[in-house]
Amino acid sequence: MDIGLVQSSTFILCLLIHCTSGLTGDEDDYRRKVSMELNPGQSEPSSGVDVVHVRAVGSDDTLHFLFCNHRAPALMLVHTNSSFSNVHINWTAFLNGNYSGSLKVVPESSVQFSSALVFTRLWEYDDVNDTADPEHLPPSSFFPSYELQDFSWNIRNATYNLTTHTATLCGRNSSNSFMNGFLCLAFSAFESRGRDSEWPGLLHNANSSQLHVWLDNVIPRSNQSRFILEVQSVSSAEQKGQVDVLKSIDDEYTPSIFKVSQWVSSPSNASSEILGYTQWKPVAYRTEHPKFEDATPCRHSDPVLVSELPPSGWVQALFRDGLQTSTLNITFSIAGDPFYNTTNYLSWSVLVGLGNPPQDSFSPLVLTIMAVGLGTPLALILFGGVGAGIFKRNQHPQGYEPIN
Repeated sequence: MDIGLVQSSTFILCLLIHCTSGLTGDEDDYRRKVSMELNPGQSEPSSGVDVVHVRAVGSDDTLHFLFCNHRAPALMLVHTNSSFSNVHINWTAFLNGNYSGSLKVVPESSVQFSSALVFTRLWEYDDVNDTADPEHLPPSSFFPSYELQDFSWNIRNATYNLTTHTATLCGRNSSNSFMNGFLCLAFSAFESRGRDSEWPGLLHNANSSQLHVWLDNVIPRSNQSRFILEVQSVSSAEQKGQVDVLKSIDDEYTPSIFKVSQWVSSPSNASSEILGYTQWKPVAYRTEHPKFEDATPCRHSDPVLVSELPPSGWVQALFRDGLQTSTLNITFSIAGDPFYNTTNYLSWSVLVGLGNPPQDSFSPLVLTIMAVGLGTPLALILFGGVGAGIFKRNQHPQGYEPIN
């Protein structure tokens, strides 16, 4: 028997097992103590102006998530290096339109990073040739945009939950299209690592929050309508933003989708460090409870710098001078997909968080397939070598044969 072959095969097999087990990644067991409140410090009725404040306390820092409805809806994130930082709102100034400085996270010296994701505009276009390519359509194909700052936004009491740290914000305008329809955003904050139970099944951790965005029962303005969502990101001027697209061979949690897009903020002088992110899978769904056949791809444009803050009162209240605002579009559907009027429903999910975005590791199913696919040939080599050695040994008697 070839001892060297056996040893080599055994070593390779053990190395394979070690490497594939490492692909699962380190389990993120970090936890935060999360609490939630509506309109902190307000003693009078809100008059339709609301802010949901989530305070996620770590061992020596705090994340503040602020989910806001004044004018364009926004989700803001502030990270402090103190376990005792909190939000202070000057309601009198804010409700009188004196936004600047009326929202603070104190002590202000503890603030390490802040960002905002703002939903500013909804485009609708007539895709009469079924190309799903709005960049090459004539301007006449586009209907007047829905300016989200002009919507009436309300926190739904039935879905504001202090225990699960969730809240839903729904808006509509005065047009006939929104007579019975809504554009809604459902916010969720998390204490630890986990995954959304419904597709796209985004992976989250204690440093992230999620927004589930959907368009429901809006009357389209043509029989071939498709939609585009405009979002804006705000961060300090010393940072740069870019969208990275990562690929994977594992689609267990989001069937047929092998990519994830992430809009990251990094210091301008250190490209490898990520301060904050917005992350999503490039897929939307055409029904409330997604099935495989309801999926429709989406794609994003490149971020473009804009000169002004987004039209959100709360963003203007928190952020000062020296900021960077950029915008991009999320375009839903591809050529050949059903148009919006087939279901009158469209949903999309996105994560907003601090630090490096959560990364999906290979699932146990994929690891098993890899172990079987790669390990079986090595096992055949190993046992084939052993069998050949035994057979070869049996072909030679122990003693010497007589010489004729």
